[in-house]
Amino acid sequence: MRQNALLRSGKGLATPGTARKNVAHVAVVKPASAEGREGHFAVRNGVRCAGVHLIVDLHGAEGLDDIGLIEATLRRCVDAAQATLLHIHLHHFHPNGVSGVAVLAESHISIHTWPDSRYAALDVFMCGKASPDACIPVLRKAFKAKHVEVNEILRGRDT
Repeated sequence: MRQNALLRSGKGLATPGTARKNVAHVAVVKPASAEGREGHFAVRNGVRCAGVHLIVDLHGAEGLDDIGLIEATLRRCVDAAQATLLHIHLHHFHPNGVSGVAVLAESHISIHTWPDSRYAALDVFMCGKASPDACIPVLRKAFKAKHVEVNEILRGRDT
């Protein structure tokens, strides 16, 4: 019981100094600029919104503990969506699992994996002219998912 209370309070968790060996930082040399961002709102089925947020569940997936595969897949998603990658941050947990985010000029793609359950949860949120839907076939193929569930939320709808 005491250990659970400590974990809830944040004590006993990995600190940057102790967790550094499990973290992959990827710097991207493409600087972001505010110029040309006049179209940072999205339009979906005639509805103007701040962005399209896809909640993606991958079931029966493979390669969910392979940080190299995950990084490469996030990069392919960014390319397929015609988005702008700012940086990727991934953390590999012991004994397994990966959590991370690709930060985009248009928002983000986050991933959390449970390799033992062959399950991954992703958020694909993009604004402007980026195409978050283009990430779905990339994710399905890369992780050989048996079942993919996608829920869509239009964030910041004009009312």
